[in-house]
Amino acid sequence: MLARAFTHALVGLEARPVEVEAHLQGALPAFTIVGLADRACQEAKERVRSGVRSAECEWPEGRITVNLAPAALRKEGSGFDLPIALAVLAASGQIPRAELELHAVHGELALDGRVRPVAGVFAVAEGAKRARLARIICAAQTAPEAALAG
Repeated sequence: MLARAFTHALVGLEARPVEVEAHLQGALPAFTIVGLADRACQEAKERVRSGVRSAECEWPEGRITVNLAPAALRKEGSGFDLPIALAVLAASGQIPRAELELHAVHGELALDGRVRPVAGVFAVAEGAKRARLARIICAAQTAPEAALAG
């Protein structure tokens, strides 16, 4: 099963679109993130798994591959946690895939499942507006900043 979430990577002050693809297969359990992700993105594996379980959602069995595309664009920071988590949940049928694809997603996931604010939400909201995405899913603390993008 494949699902997508949309976010943006910050390059200076510019938000570049990133597609977060999560693919689930029935195989030995594994969780891999590919697509030129920095150390914080690689560490997302532990934050996402713990956060999803703490939020009382089910962590899918089998092999999970997450691709951050385009691969040539460097992805930095913990703002990819929430889009990764939601893409995995959509791929496993726990949230509606079609609905997720209408939103931009930006936020760090705490081990207890809370969404933590991360820098750059205004730029991400501007990018989402340009991409004609209906809404942005972010930490409550950064929602006023995201709303400034209109």
